[in-house]
Parts: sequence; structure tokens; C-alpha cells
Amino acid sequence: MLNQTVLVGRLTSNPEVNELESGKKVTNITLAIPRNYKNADGVYETDFIKCTLWNGIAENTAEYCKKGDIIGVKGRVETDTYEKDGERKNSMVIVAEKVTFLSSRTQEKDNSDRDDR
Repeated sequence: MLNQTVLVGRLTSNPEVNELESGKKVTNITLAIPRNYKNADGVYETDFIKCTLWNGIAENTAEYCKKGDIIGVKGRVETDTYEKDGERKNSMVIVAEKVTFLSSRTQEKDNSDRDDR
């Protein structure tokens, strides 16, 4: 059996690392990933995928990435069950096993400001 996913998208906010009582470090991020087709109104819709990053991956992502940066996440899907208002709910999250930094808005801006004549 296989539980693996690969995502590429933009960070919707700056990653922040939290340290748990156990000493483990974690950051929760959301990736904005536009669909590759238009809806009936002619608009590209966007999916917002929640990802959890642990320890070194969490620290490096928080140090080197910020809102708007494009990153790749390779990981697995996990489900979580919780109660809200007395009702049992399920949610899915991607647990990152590898994160690749692809580009940043600062880098894109710096490159567009260059005069290559």
C-alpha cells in the first residue's frame, strides 16, 4: 500500500515554529495551489492544503521561507478525528517528509529589477 503525495504551491502565511512540551518542534503551514482548469465562470479556483512540518524541516522552512514563496512538499496524508460542538469531525493534513524551496517573491522581485542589457 502507498500513502504519498507531492504538492507545489505558495505559502499563505509566514511559517512559525512552536516547541512542544516534549521538545519536538512543529510548524503548520497552508499551501495555495491553483487548479489547472477554469470553473464555469471562467475563473481558476485555488485549493488550500494544510501541511504539518516537524523538527528540522519545520525550523529550516521557518528560517528560509515566507508568505508567497513557492515550495514543494513531499509527504503522507494523515487523518485526525476531533470533537466540535459535541459532533465528531475528521480532517486531513499532509505530514511533510521533505520540503523543497523553489522560489521566493523577493528573489523574483530582485530578478525583475535587474538590467541585463
